[in-house]
Amino acid sequence: MTEEILEPGLPIVDPHHHLWDLRPLLPAFPQPHHPFLAAIAGAAYYTFDALRADTQSGHAVMGTVFMECGAFYDSSRDAAMKPVGEVEFAGGVAAQGASGLYGDYRPCAAIVGHADLTLGDAVRPVIEALIAAGNGRFKGIRHAGASDADPDVLGPPFHAPQGLYGSDAFREGFAAYAKQGLTFDAWLLEPQLGDLLDLARAFSEQTIVLDHCGSPLGIASYRGTLPENFERWRANIRAIAECPNVSVKLGGLAMAFCGMPEDGPFDRRAEGECGSETLARLWKPYIETCIEAFGPRRAMFESNYPVDRWGASYPVLWNAFKRLAANASDDEKRALFAGTAARIYGIEHVLAAA
Repeated sequence: MTEEILEPGLPIVDPHHHLWDLRPLLPAFPQPHHPFLAAIAGAAYYTFDALRADTQSGHAVMGTVFMECGAFYDSSRDAAMKPVGEVEFAGGVAAQGASGLYGDYRPCAAIVGHADLTLGDAVRPVIEALIAAGNGRFKGIRHAGASDADPDVLGPPFHAPQGLYGSDAFREGFAAYAKQGLTFDAWLLEPQLGDLLDLARAFSEQTIVLDHCGSPLGIASYRGTLPENFERWRANIRAIAECPNVSVKLGGLAMAFCGMPEDGPFDRRAEGECGSETLARLWKPYIETCIEAFGPRRAMFESNYPVDRWGASYPVLWNAFKRLAANASDDEKRALFAGTAARIYGIEHVLAAA
């Protein structure tokens, strides 16, 4: 779907995207593919050129934050150190952007990697190696905790141990990590939001970013339950927002997990059902609740690309966000679209040219 770009001069820092080459891995995933895998199959090879084509497709994206996704791990290192390879890879993309060859655009200006916090205190040397590999761009880690009793919700490759964020091993590693002054991105599902609340309260000095509005579910056994679970989700979001150390990413709602849209544009694009107006309508209760709870200085719009290709093209996705922020003040828009992300991930310099 093609749309006219809304507010094309509004500076954007995209705080959440991935880069990968999944082509060698797809044959090993169980058949039939989970809808998540079906959604990203068309972007199984998503590296710098694809990212640049999307981020430079009309909206004023000044810089981006790379988010860990298990890509390009270093096979020559032991298991704990393999994620260092992903940070090295993302750093190479950042160097391409920093060359100035593509103007003021700065992809991967910040890099969020992965470390296994269940290593406990032994995670320290991993963090040190990640910092060194980042050459100043490494800003933190994500250790996903997403899990559900229904195996069809996430599909076979993605389940974390149930109750991960409350386990003794994870808490020991988190305590060691919390001394580093880095960010922590949390991805877990709506029924698990209480786990994040407990973690945020236990480590009140640690900067935590909740990914994807807390991932409300509309898939598998949760299909059709978004309305009945909305109040539970909202109550947890409001409680988490009372923790000043937590911010939220406004996005991820186009993932197949959420069911907003239920089937994705690859099935329905010809009918024109997934334009930015439709998406804004579907997402409005979740986005508005998050902004009201956290405020613009602790909330940031994210693309979650290429995963959110399931629900929208990159230009349409950001048009939907701009529709949702239409009544915000200029200062609030600057925070939601760029300022909050740039501050939390320490990349304010990418906005210097804006």
